[in-house]
Amino acid sequence: MAKLVHPKRALSTNPLKSSAPLGAALAYLGIERSVPLFHGSQGCTAFAMVHLVRHFKEAVPLQTTAMNEVSTILGGADQIEEAIENLRKKSNPAFIGIASTALTETRGEDVPGELKEIVSRRTDFADTQIVYASTPDFDGGLQDGWAKAVEAIIDAMVPPSTERDPDLRQVTLLCGSHLTPAEIEELVRMVRAFGLEPLVLPDISTSLDGHVSDDWSGTSQGGTPVARIPDVARSAFTLAIGEQMRKAAKLIEDRAMVPYRVFQSVTGLKPVDAFVRTLMGLSGMQDPPPSIKRDRSRLIDAALDAHFHTGGLKVAIGADPDLLFSLSNALTSMGAEIVTAVTTTQHSPVIERVAADEVILGDLGDFERSAKENGAQILLTHSHGRHAEHRLHVPLVRVGFPVFDRIGAQDACRVGYRGSRAFLYEIANTVQSIHHRARPEEFGAAPIAEEFEHVPHVAPC
Repeated sequence: MAKLVHPKRALSTNPLKSSAPLGAALAYLGIERSVPLFHGSQGCTAFAMVHLVRHFKEAVPLQTTAMNEVSTILGGADQIEEAIENLRKKSNPAFIGIASTALTETRGEDVPGELKEIVSRRTDFADTQIVYASTPDFDGGLQDGWAKAVEAIIDAMVPPSTERDPDLRQVTLLCGSHLTPAEIEELVRMVRAFGLEPLVLPDISTSLDGHVSDDWSGTSQGGTPVARIPDVARSAFTLAIGEQMRKAAKLIEDRAMVPYRVFQSVTGLKPVDAFVRTLMGLSGMQDPPPSIKRDRSRLIDAALDAHFHTGGLKVAIGADPDLLFSLSNALTSMGAEIVTAVTTTQHSPVIERVAADEVILGDLGDFERSAKENGAQILLTHSHGRHAEHRLHVPLVRVGFPVFDRIGAQDACRVGYRGSRAFLYEIANTVQSIHHRARPEEFGAAPIAEEFEHVPHVAPC
């Protein structure tokens, strides 16, 4: 059982964490024709916008209520109403997802009450679904904001129901914030291979997958259709990917008596086997489809090839709890040792199950110091870890959010049999790329330049 450690220091250096409102915005972008709306100042939105655009290399329709000094003191209800009205005129979204920020949360504004009054009074807002999630910057990180946004969507849009269609082979796939668009696509492919139809919520695999759209309307280009969200109550089962999705899955069960299972990881042989066994049970199949069996056999072969490079490998990982657990679990199953584990939020029971002596609730400053002290041979974190890579001369594998100094972050896949195989190859190839260069001074000899300093120059023939 890993121990959660809180470093005592006066400041944060090179932050690892992204804010909860940003996580909520990312979840809202997984709804079709949606616009995330930050209830706060313009600066709050600008920073989130920069992160999203740099990571996905796409135009992101993120908006703000633009709170100023006066509205912060007197209340921001007018700003919310005006923002909704402007968005409807300019973009005509089907869904507006509101996320609070530290500015409005510190004031203690009753946004749910104000929003209820606005919607009841403005009948012209009736054709736009408006959802609010409380996501103060000072409480939790990206995956907490994502989880709160998904819970708010379910609470507002999934009706109480006991209706079931015995012929409906629909399952709800609740996706955590640590999944990339490509990873969601891979899970959808696996579910469909068993003859089941997944209803993905939220679905960034069709909105942030990196495609050129024929029309730019100022809303998300893809995602879960608003009209399909109430159908969650009619699914036969809920597959929740990541511990962060447990509350959302439980909320669906309480509303519509839909049973669920939480998969804390779908990376590595055993976790994916558990996922496949569940799909077999739901589909009634006695044996997995040939394509799934083939993928599994290829993962086993990849593990045999990669274990020469992962056995005894000292790894440092910095990520949100669900991603940290998923990747560290896969690596330790291959004989690696997690010598440094740094995470962003304490609001996850999965932290204590990380295969490390301790998990630091900190930033990339803690990450770099611990990696150096413990002799880490490879680093896994997002793009801000490049500074540690440069100073420690240890290779970096970019995982999580944001990844802004490489293109194609949305296509990285490390889940399922296929993604797990790719992940093992990625780690093994990174290790193989490290070439030991012996330096004579390490063994007490003079540097080569000094040794040959007095050798006379010989002209070529």
